[in-house]
Amino acid sequence: MKNEFIYDVPQSRVIFGAGSIQYLQREIDLLGAKKALVLCTPEQVELAEKISSILGENSVGVFAKAVMHVPVESAKEARDVAQKLGADCAIAVGGGSTTGLGKAIALEYDLPILAIPTTYAGSEMTPVYGITENGIKKTGKDPRVLPKTVIYDPELTLSLPLEMSITSGINAIAHAAEGLYAQNGNPIMSLLAEEGIRALAEGLKKLKNDSLDIEARSLCLYGAWLCGYVLGNVGMAIHHKLCHTLGGSFNLPHAPTHTVILPHAIAYNEESAPEAMNRIKRALGANDSTAANALFELIKTLEGPLSLKDLGLTESDLDKATEIALANPYWNPKPIEKNAIRTLLQNAYEGNPPN
Repeated sequence: MKNEFIYDVPQSRVIFGAGSIQYLQREIDLLGAKKALVLCTPEQVELAEKISSILGENSVGVFAKAVMHVPVESAKEARDVAQKLGADCAIAVGGGSTTGLGKAIALEYDLPILAIPTTYAGSEMTPVYGITENGIKKTGKDPRVLPKTVIYDPELTLSLPLEMSITSGINAIAHAAEGLYAQNGNPIMSLLAEEGIRALAEGLKKLKNDSLDIEARSLCLYGAWLCGYVLGNVGMAIHHKLCHTLGGSFNLPHAPTHTVILPHAIAYNEESAPEAMNRIKRALGANDSTAANALFELIKTLEGPLSLKDLGLTESDLDKATEIALANPYWNPKPIEKNAIRTLLQNAYEGNPPN
């Protein structure tokens, strides 16, 4: 345990529980907002329009063009629409892509965001934003982009397909796993990280048996909340750097990429962060395994993706990915070494067990 640390975290108002979408109008009123712009991906227009109709005259419409990795062109268009319609609040309905778009608007237009997550991305709990320009995803932190209010309604995640639920959940676990060995970590975040991993692993296993199990959906959403909170308050390391590289520069799908990379990134740091690894193993109930192998077996059991090749990366991309990842590396408990990272990516490309 760290005997010296700083605990200084921004807060969001959280409303959690099945059916909690019924409190939307109350929460908008508490923000002092009168003209909400509802954001979503093209696939979630129906839900976004339902949200808009709940608000009635307090909604100025739906902007349904959120896409992965927040291209700068998409962010500029959304900002222009928000300004044109006189929006005084943005409601981000969906996953990390939609929340990310809301953050891009807030960054320049200074709108409060109300997030309604329907995946387990965790972005709604962070002051971190990411915008992709010219094939490079740039991230930063700004308190203005942290959603003021988050409504977690497990019923809204029932339509999330099992395959996406699994990768979204493993993506959330990745936030907590790296938070456990963060350079600026603290005992409170470590407690939240371990509990988040435990809840998600348990919830995902239950979902595999019954994707309509509301208790399982609640467990996953609760775990994602905790993992996202960790992501927002401590630094990330090699896992997130590699995933930002693969997503921003090669347009790989966000959550599946996190799912494939996680066991290999954890294996890379296994010997350099023993306390973190013990917490991961304990959360997964896998004390007889390495943390990396326990994660690999969890993904395998859930039938999640195991190889970058299956996500559309080509083997010829691996050298370039290595170079980009090393160009501006994040802090990591184990020194970043080019050949070792190249080997890590090769194993992840082939879907080999981590080593």
